[in-house]
Amino acid sequence: MDTAAPHPVIQHDGGRQFRAYNVAVIFAMSFASIAMGYSANIISTTLAQPTFRAYFGLDTRANGTELISAMNGLFQAGAFFGAICISWVADRFGRKMSIVVPAVLVLVSGALLAGSVHIAMFLVSRFIAGMGSFWLLGSVPVWMTEIVPPRWRGLLVDIHSAALLFGYTWASWMGYAFYHLASDDAWRAPLALQTLPALVVLCAMPFLPESPRYLVQRGHHEQARRVLARLHETREAEVEFSQIQAQIHLDNALPHSWASLITKKSYRKRALYAIGLACGIQFTGVLVINNYGSIIYSGLGYDQEKQLLFAGIFNTLGWVCGVAAIFIIDLLPRNRLVFIGTVCVTTCLVAEAALVANYPVGAGQNDNALRAAVAMVFLYIVFAELLLDGTQYVYFAELFPQHLRAKGMALGMAAISLMNVMWLQSAPTAFATISWKFYLCFIIPAYIFAIVCLLFYPDTKGLALEEIAALFGDEVQAADVFVAEDASSSENAKATATEKE
Repeated sequence: MDTAAPHPVIQHDGGRQFRAYNVAVIFAMSFASIAMGYSANIISTTLAQPTFRAYFGLDTRANGTELISAMNGLFQAGAFFGAICISWVADRFGRKMSIVVPAVLVLVSGALLAGSVHIAMFLVSRFIAGMGSFWLLGSVPVWMTEIVPPRWRGLLVDIHSAALLFGYTWASWMGYAFYHLASDDAWRAPLALQTLPALVVLCAMPFLPESPRYLVQRGHHEQARRVLARLHETREAEVEFSQIQAQIHLDNALPHSWASLITKKSYRKRALYAIGLACGIQFTGVLVINNYGSIIYSGLGYDQEKQLLFAGIFNTLGWVCGVAAIFIIDLLPRNRLVFIGTVCVTTCLVAEAALVANYPVGAGQNDNALRAAVAMVFLYIVFAELLLDGTQYVYFAELFPQHLRAKGMALGMAAISLMNVMWLQSAPTAFATISWKFYLCFIIPAYIFAIVCLLFYPDTKGLALEEIAALFGDEVQAADVFVAEDASSSENAKATATEKE
């Protein structure tokens, strides 16, 4: 039996806890989230631009469909490499540096995409954009989580999700706006705008604080104390500083390598849950619906202007529902929420497939049925954003203990990107050859995942990290607990316990 090192857990301030500066830096960093969302979604409107398709001959080349697949496949391939960099750079060079590097990648790739003169140049730039985008997707919430006080973490960190969806929406409407520009280079401007939010966050970075947790890990205790004093109210800053010191002391005594995710049974179980969650939700086909919306709407008989208009409405609806999801996520157990969300979006795909199969476009087409098919796509994004999209990132974070959370997030992002390589690479060919039957590739596995999630996944909602550890078979670490009777009290009650190894 080993005696666990005691670590203090101090009662937090019951007031606001944070200063206005804390909110300001969160909003400043959210431009990195906007950059990610814009970069990820701009291809969906670019593919619907007649000037873009004409410039690269996508409608006349024999391999035009394959090139469209490559534009999305290479983005997701880059996303995989970006995801695996999250933990290494964040732990070694700092949380801020793990945002600076991908922001530079998004900036450079945006300039290269807008200035592309050859299809190979465009494809390479898409790989770089994917690397930077998914790197930001995982790094930004890690930084945000570590600078906000615990009571307000959900609300403040969800700004990342709202900003991300705003980036998606902005990209859609820029594509629609520039569609009406009478110029052969109209497709370049929306791609160039990708650089704007990345440039804003890079200019703001010298004025943004480093994570106090990272500073303590590096032994910069006084600097961490000063950062917390600027971010949080005085008493809360002192409470958090003591708690961070204690947590780092505990983390250093626990396995924290990548290998431990395989060799330690409880960590391996968490890793498998995370990979299963990432793959299962991607089986609903959310990125295929978004990135290839133009192909879907075209297959329903709508012209290019309508395709771009529908994309804008689709993403605006997603953004509104993503904001509303903040107030829904804690109403139901995590596994039940994912189950309901997966069943709802998959049922929308069933209805979509049935409508497309039974009411084909052409002479004597049923316009009402085609409108219903578009409505199913819109209803799909409502359920996806209300129940699934934000929930998966919270679930990823809760599945892993504090010292492995960055690695867990990287693992989830990498699994998502690999799934998307498969789906996005095959989608154009599949839509062209088997049409509505492609939806069956999503429908059957998604329903199976929903049942598995409901029956076997743990509910982590509202549980302390120690209680979550018990769900995976880890011993619970009891600690020295200091409870202040009021803000001015200097007397504490102390209790100690040990943990069996």
